[in-house]
This record gives sequence, C-alpha cells and structure tokens, in this order.
Amino acid sequence: MKKILLLLAEGFETYEASVFIDVMGWNRMEGDGSTILESCGFSKEVKTSFGQKAVADHLIDDVGTSDYDALAIPGGFEEFGFYDQAYDERFLSLVREFHAQDKPIAAVCVAALPVGKSGILNGKKGTTYNQNPQRQQALRDFGVDVLQEPVVETDKVLTSWNPSTAMPVAFLLLEKLTSKDNADEVRKLMGFK
Repeated sequence: MKKILLLLAEGFETYEASVFIDVMGWNRMEGDGSTILESCGFSKEVKTSFGQKAVADHLIDDVGTSDYDALAIPGGFEEFGFYDQAYDERFLSLVREFHAQDKPIAAVCVAALPVGKSGILNGKKGTTYNQNPQRQQALRDFGVDVLQEPVVETDKVLTSWNPSTAMPVAFLLLEKLTSKDNADEVRKLMGFK
C-alpha cells in the first residue's frame, strides 16, 4: 500500500486538498487499490480558506516520513493565515525530510512557496501562482528558477501555478506512485479523459 500524507496549513484551499483525497480514493476503490491518504495539521481541527473546518487525521508533530511514500500540499490564502503555518519550521522540516528520502512531493499553487522556502528547490526549476507577480517573485527570492508553465517537475517535486492545475498534479502524483496505465484508467473512470 502506498501512503500519501496530505499536509494542511491553516487557511489551505479546500479544492486543492480535495483533489488528492478524490484521486487517491478513486484509485483505492476503482484503480489498482494501492493508495491510502492521511492528513496532518498543526491541530486536529484546521480552518480552511473561506472559513470552513476540516479534521486532520494526525498532528504534524506525530507523523514520521518513514511511514509515507509521498507528500501532497495544497496552497492557501494569506488572508486566512496560510503562510503562518506553511512557513513554520516544523512544516519546512517535513518537506525537507520527504525530499531527503527521495519521495515525491506535490505542491499546488502557492504551496510551492513553503517548498521553495525549505531550500529543496534552491537553484532548481519550479512554478507557483501565475496571477500575482508577487508570489512568483517570492519563489524567485527562495532561489528557484520560476518557469511560466502550469506544472513543473524537478527532482520528484511537482509545483503548479493555480487551482486549475490541482487535478493534473494529483493524477501525476498517482502515476508516480503506481503507473501511467493505472493513472490513465483512474483519470478515465473519473471522466477526465
């Protein structure tokens, strides 16, 4: 079984988290059955962007990277406190640990910013939210070569530029954890192909 950790910072964007839940869930039920997703946050109850509440499976201090095969990170809104937790050293350390263990990391939209801040993309290619030059400049300031592409993969790290790229990133993560044929089958079953 491939286990994916969904890392939730306060103010995360619900849609960007839900794509990983759905794609990995569809794979578990209708694909090759090999994926399970668990979430973690700084508290059990995590406020999302727009003020909704989600319940995390685990606390960030209680998870070990050796228990997981991949990391998925949804972006979020500054107005809802996303960067307060996404830039916390515990969050960044978890990103570094997954990278050090050569495990895939999938970051949607501004989730590329804490990935960049962690240092794992220093001198490498990436992308982030493309509708606000400030976000792309922030990623550059972390030493990342920012590309104007919807999805960028560098050293098993996927970054993408807005919510519209969330589903393709989730399918690409599934492909990396299983196979292209399996990911294509799940994509077809979900009506995206």
